[in-house]
Amino acid sequence: MRKLKLQMQISLDGFNSIGTNDEQKWVTWAWNEIKQDVLNLANSCDTELIGRKLAVDYIPFWADTLTQPESIMYEAAKIKAGQKKIVFTKTLDKSIWENTELAKGNLIDEITKLKNKSGKDIIVYGGSSFVADLVKENLIDEFYLFVNPVALGQGIPIFGKIKEWQQLKLIKSKAFESGIILLHYERKI
Repeated sequence: MRKLKLQMQISLDGFNSIGTNDEQKWVTWAWNEIKQDVLNLANSCDTELIGRKLAVDYIPFWADTLTQPESIMYEAAKIKAGQKKIVFTKTLDKSIWENTELAKGNLIDEITKLKNKSGKDIIVYGGSSFVADLVKENLIDEFYLFVNPVALGQGIPIFGKIKEWQQLKLIKSKAFESGIILLHYERKI
């Protein structure tokens, strides 16, 4: 069975975004430091899950980056271009993006079907509310949290919707010069 992996930038106080547009101006820009970890994780997956709100800007951004070989994000864009994208939505009737399908059914059923298909693992980057729903339903198997050296005091917490505690097992931690700490957890079953 394939695993669902979450990669997300979070603040010290556990928030992923702030404001009505999932604002992330607070994220510590340290691509050169975290790049290899991000690319290794992305290469372990062939399917990417995205919430509809994030997809509107996210998919076009990476498609545009793919046309810019000089971009520092070009290598990541190449990986993303090869991944199948599944946009979870209740409002869209058809996909307007290449290599993208819509998932409109029950979240648990849709994720279970995807996990049972053959292939590499599955990755989710966001958006914040979508990730919080996945966490609430215990659907994420591995967490790759890039904890930024900033406290926001408010925002959307990825663990804000859980009804009871979830125990995680620390697999790896890695500190970067920028102050970012990568915490890799598995969900304890």
